[in-house]
Amino acid sequence: MAGTWVQQFRIATYSISWNLLLITTGALVFAFGVKAVVIPQEFISGGMTGVGLLLSYVVGVLPPGGWLLLLNIPIFILGWICVSRRFFCYSLYGMLLLSLGIDTMPWALQIEDTLLAALTAGAIMGAGSGIALRSMGSLGGLDVISVFLNQRFNLGIGKFSFGFNLALFTVSLFFIGLEHMLYSVFLVFVHAMVMDYFLGMFNQRKMVLVVTEKPDDLAKAILSTINRGSTFLYGRGAYTGKRKKILLTVVNSIQLKRLEEVIFTVDPQAFTIEENTLNVIGQGFSRRKIY
Repeated sequence: MAGTWVQQFRIATYSISWNLLLITTGALVFAFGVKAVVIPQEFISGGMTGVGLLLSYVVGVLPPGGWLLLLNIPIFILGWICVSRRFFCYSLYGMLLLSLGIDTMPWALQIEDTLLAALTAGAIMGAGSGIALRSMGSLGGLDVISVFLNQRFNLGIGKFSFGFNLALFTVSLFFIGLEHMLYSVFLVFVHAMVMDYFLGMFNQRKMVLVVTEKPDDLAKAILSTINRGSTFLYGRGAYTGKRKKILLTVVNSIQLKRLEEVIFTVDPQAFTIEENTLNVIGQGFSRRKIY
């Protein structure tokens, strides 16, 4: 019964309503971080939002959301042609909502400490990005270009973002000064850390390797007790030269303690290695994202 419920929830996470909920929440949280903290402090964030902010500070004419919308036009033409219609539509919705939110939200956080403001902005924006990127879309900007380059040329998303932001902050140095530029770099660093946390918060799994004298009994116990399969890896003891079956299984964090109880109940002398693994794709875990 529990397995059926989990499977139904996993299917629901690929529905249109769920993806729109994630994008809406992420866009509004991100927009709040920009409008309430970044703009009052005159920081520069990374990506196209940062370019829009810099143009708003230096050129004026349009508000930050207006510049962001304008900058995204050629990017979304690329997305329509080269990525996928689904990714395009989700990302277009996210970008429009983000631009509207940045220009219409009335709130501002009065934070006197500049370093604390950079930390706060990075945390809020990182949370927004992480929530939105758990969907089948994005908030537009560099995300669209990154997905295209990754699919077409196998260029790492992180490498492209790093190079783009390096150029952006180098240029911004001449307009906002060294001190504000350094605070902005700190903001982007916190943003990336929090975004990664949100992306991995519900995906993190534990890979467990068990060296035991009772591998078959243990595999059966794991399957019957916590409904997880196992794989045997064949090895040889370096000291004894004896061939061994090494059991490999993957569980989530909640199941880990229960797994330990099963292992040491079956074999109190078992040798166990536990490793964090960010994402597991396959039956019983996550499905592969296809943009």
